Amino acid sequence: MIGRTLGHYCILRKIGAGGMGIVYLGRDQRLEREVALKVLPEGLLTDEAARKRLRKEALALSKLSHPNIAAVYDFDSEGGVDFLVMEYIEGTSLADRVRCNALSEREVASVGAQIAQALEEAHEHGVVHRDLKPGNILLTPKGRVNVLDFGLARLLTLPADSEPTESITKSHVLAGTLPYMAPEQLRGEVADARSDI
Repeated sequence: MIGRTLGHYCILRKIGAGGMGIVYLGRDQRLEREVALKVLPEGLLTDEAARKRLRKEALALSKLSHPNIAAVYDFDSEGGVDFLVMEYIEGTSLADRVRCNALSEREVASVGAQIAQALEEAHEHGVVHRDLKPGNILLTPKGRVNVLDFGLARLLTLPADSEPTESITKSHVLAGTLPYMAPEQLRGEVADARSDI
């Protein structure tokens, strides 16, 4: 994918990977800015119903506007490749940060408060993350926290839509990272805001 152009986004380098896709640093050639492109694995979106669910999820996430959540700019498909375009935020994951050295009490309080604020914003808009873990928390050089990777998110409600929706993953498949999953997730039950907390 390096060097390939999807829409008007040129892929520069790989910056991460997870169960729901690979994230690349890209260049928005129209607005001349760096972006993060999450390219979904081939075959994940195999039918129109799955594509519709992903589009609803992208629309819901694009409505989240909070300094502790990376903004979603675009969702598109080109040449059989489905991708999300998001705000690129420079920093290090909480997992990498604590692997190097422990956080001070003040840092723990600040990081915890910012994560809680991001979750509050998501939950108020009916979005449950379902994969909150140190690897999905980014710390910027200035100390700002960003909750990333809503790829396993479940939408409880959507604006102008009172029915619960599916997430990208099938509804009865375990979703999350084992050491960080809430008990109800492990039992295959529906996750809600309490599962993230």
